Amino acid sequence: MKVAIIGATGMVGEVMLKVLEERNFPLTELILVASEKSVGKSISFKGTDYQVVSLETAVSLKPEIALFSAGGETSLEWAPKFAAAGTTVIDNSSAWRMDADKKLIVPEINATSLTKTDKIIASPNCSTIQMVLVLAPLHKKYNIKRVVVSTYQSISGTGLKAVKQLENEMAGIKGEMAYPYPIHQNALPHCDVFEDNGYTKEEMKLVRETQKILDDRTIAVTATAVRIPTAGGHSESVNIQFESDFVLNDVRKLLSETDGVIVQDNTDVNTYPMPIYAHGKDDVFVGRIRRDESQPNTINMWIVADNLRKGAATNTIQIAEYLMKNNLV
Repeated sequence: MKVAIIGATGMVGEVMLKVLEERNFPLTELILVASEKSVGKSISFKGTDYQVVSLETAVSLKPEIALFSAGGETSLEWAPKFAAAGTTVIDNSSAWRMDADKKLIVPEINATSLTKTDKIIASPNCSTIQMVLVLAPLHKKYNIKRVVVSTYQSISGTGLKAVKQLENEMAGIKGEMAYPYPIHQNALPHCDVFEDNGYTKEEMKLVRETQKILDDRTIAVTATAVRIPTAGGHSESVNIQFESDFVLNDVRKLLSETDGVIVQDNTDVNTYPMPIYAHGKDDVFVGRIRRDESQPNTINMWIVADNLRKGAATNTIQIAEYLMKNNLV
């Protein structure tokens, strides 16, 4: 199994290598790809040094699987070239997510829809993945009518430039800015660019991707996405209105039995999800589960996950594992 990582020197690319090693992914050859300025750079994986190669070289090597995390423009240009060479592309950017001909996959929810003909597969946005993993079993049992979500997203979701901005600000150093304002001791209600409707792209991803993954365009979703000065991990306050009523303990039991979800919900001893505990883990954590007393059939909860792992690298690699297990590559 020949595997290429496109964007190997980026934050997600580095986590992909870590996750591949931790999960003992059965690759026989590793191809590391980054920008032209990184070609020739050496990266260690499982005690072996690999030289970064160009995209052209990687295509010519015809890997069975290519894991993309190099931005939308790179994916739009190069994913079809890999696919044409017979490679199955699993893309972590926003390039293909809403393409009607491409599948948007969270393995625990909809991997069974994949076939050998799917040569470009999209992995959802980080904030979407952690939310839908919790929503999916609830929708199946109670039928979700509406979701109101507010996110509290780590600077690592923006990338290395944002991490450096926070580090500089904490040290009192003036440097390059990833955001239009300081992020240290601040909260920016501005994730990605604003669209014509006044929402940011990040907010609209939560709307559109949720409906596509759950295969139900009738679910109403509205979002506010906020960037906060945490180094890793996204948090979400989620309000969910169902068609039918529920028992709180039944909800907790259902979620505790859901693959990839861990319930942390005991306020008597201050047990609830936090980014500091989700760091480096692949699960999605949910807590503060309580009835919305302002209207019927509605529940509130708090959802946290490591955005670089389940929100990006791990989900992508889980898709690859599914393809291999089911002989789809």
